[in-house]
Amino acid sequence: MRMSGRGGHGRATLIAVAVVLAWLVIGGVTGPYSGRLGEVATNDNAAFLPTDAEATRAQDLAAEFVDRQTIPALVVYERTSGITDADRQRVSADAARFGQVPGVVNPLPPPIPSDDGQALQVVVPVDDAEGEEIGSVVEHLRDIAGGNRDGLTVDVAGPAGLLADLIEVFSAIDGPLLLVTLVVVLVILLIVYRSPVLWVFPLLAAGMSYALASVFVYLLADADVLKLNGQAQGILTVLVFGAGTDYALLLIARYREELHRHDRAWDAMRTAWKGAAPAIIASGGTVIVSLLCLLLSSLNSNRALGPVAAIGIAATLLVMLTFLPALLLLGGRWAFWPRRPRVDQADPQAEHGIWSRIAGFVARHARPVWLSTAVVLAILTLGLTQLGVTTLGQSDLFTQRTDSVDGQEVIARHYPGGTGSPATIFATEQTGRQVAQVAQGVPGVAAVRPVSAGRQAGPPEENAAPKVVDGRIQLEATLADPPDSDGAERTIRELRVAVHQVPGADAVVGGFTAINVDTSDAARRDQNVIIPVVLVVIAVILALLLRALLAPVLLIATVLLSFAATLGLCALLFRHAFDFPGVDASFPLFAFVFLVALGIDYNIFLMSRVREESVKRGTRAGVLAGLAVTGGVITSAGIVLAATFSALAVLPLVVLVELGTAVAVGVLIDTIIVRSLLVPALAYDIGPKVWWPGRLSRANGEREARHAR
Repeated sequence: MRMSGRGGHGRATLIAVAVVLAWLVIGGVTGPYSGRLGEVATNDNAAFLPTDAEATRAQDLAAEFVDRQTIPALVVYERTSGITDADRQRVSADAARFGQVPGVVNPLPPPIPSDDGQALQVVVPVDDAEGEEIGSVVEHLRDIAGGNRDGLTVDVAGPAGLLADLIEVFSAIDGPLLLVTLVVVLVILLIVYRSPVLWVFPLLAAGMSYALASVFVYLLADADVLKLNGQAQGILTVLVFGAGTDYALLLIARYREELHRHDRAWDAMRTAWKGAAPAIIASGGTVIVSLLCLLLSSLNSNRALGPVAAIGIAATLLVMLTFLPALLLLGGRWAFWPRRPRVDQADPQAEHGIWSRIAGFVARHARPVWLSTAVVLAILTLGLTQLGVTTLGQSDLFTQRTDSVDGQEVIARHYPGGTGSPATIFATEQTGRQVAQVAQGVPGVAAVRPVSAGRQAGPPEENAAPKVVDGRIQLEATLADPPDSDGAERTIRELRVAVHQVPGADAVVGGFTAINVDTSDAARRDQNVIIPVVLVVIAVILALLLRALLAPVLLIATVLLSFAATLGLCALLFRHAFDFPGVDASFPLFAFVFLVALGIDYNIFLMSRVREESVKRGTRAGVLAGLAVTGGVITSAGIVLAATFSALAVLPLVVLVELGTAVAVGVLIDTIIVRSLLVPALAYDIGPKVWWPGRLSRANGEREARHAR
């Protein structure tokens, strides 16, 4: 759209005002939803399992054996010198009060003493229908149990205690995490722009993006179209602010560049938008499509994260390409005060002295630069041998001590590890006794008893008649190891093999540990399926954007090398600096999707500008010009994204700390090493052939020959 003269300037201003006002109205409507996502989030691992998983089938069968499904809270009392009569009276009184708590299913079983006489345990079944309110129920139980006194320690553990602690962690997303993210972005923008005004525009646009994304996510989650959990909610926050600020930095940098060439802000913005928008759209599109590949996951949690994050990026693209340009137009040159750009027709490279010098260094030492950086990254990949992929135990989930962790350790000291969280076995009535005998013979199984008719909670009664539902009975197998340990998972796998071999039993094994086993298996399957699809999708997008085949292959190769180097370095940090026991089974896939999708962003920003400059200058000169003019803004964008993902460390959850660290480290490696040195040096060394088989590879041949001479 062309506008000339004063009338054109006036119409441009009116359009910008209308766009800003429209977005402010939208923000007023959507803003409140950004603080309500926790209302529609669920953090129950079982809800995210594939429908065909054995643990899911076991849950469905378990629902037929009870009037109401429950999740146990284990209140454990410990006195190392021995439980006293006064302690028993206190526990009995507490148990009576537990039964009066709304959400607790009565009757409660009697307290269970440990064999060594040093502990008492009360199993409190909490109604599973309470959902996120389980956290409030457990908090009430903790208030009743009180703190430690006179040498008697009290903790509330078990699946309900763990879930309550997770809910408390994720409740910090709408407060501390959002605040830390905003502060981080604000500080970096102030440093980058050194302006008391300009930082307002990208931060306001990022906030608008988050509000717009929140309303769509809220409505879809509330309608059960997708499932939202705390992990996806936290990632949405940092992703929108990080990616949004990245896109804003790119557009503002190009706008500032064009203000040196155009007298009117409208003309400068139109040219800047036309130059930056394709790269921003391609970048955002790559991230969106990569995230949507998570829909191929067999885990509902992954399938939810993909659309949630994709909605965040889509909202960010829409806001940054409409609301932000309108704000900048209204701000004009004054938005850059005190460093207002003047119309001087300066070469963009002249404004980027340090990056022009880096470009010159790359030109003089192209081959040594890309070879040495590739070697350094390859060396970092050796750290992958330290990356232990496992199912994190309950005591390893949090970066700080929690009541559920303390309680689980007390239970492990005085009871068989699986007490309170038994494995459930379903078999036909005719084979029930044989299945029980086979299960009892599996190493790691401490006891097997049938669920009897009339039992509501607590351990099964010995020698009681089993309850029969549709020709099936339910057995409960108490494991010797804690339910979240590697030993318990091995036992479940062996238990399944054993009971599946009983003829006619049609045995199904479920329970807390079985859920972890099936989740880990599904995560490994997802990696093998989704990672190749993401790579193919990114390759197609790059080929269409760059109109070449060789360049996309090289870019993907550099990003994969960067990804492997990042995991290698993070493995060393997690093990030797953070003292983490390993990474969760879902970590490699999440790290891959975010690092590769976001890492390729910076290569898109660079190479789309390199191609633009190559058309005018030739490939090698275009590489140097592209590096010089994008170096500062891309590095700033990388620092912003790394810092925002680092904000995940405010949530005391090992999985999110690891993911935030990996993305931060990977983005810095991408921006500082891969995009600044490896990619431009490789493209410069290859020359026009990098655009093969596109027309540009042939058109630049003669020009490059003259340049070489």
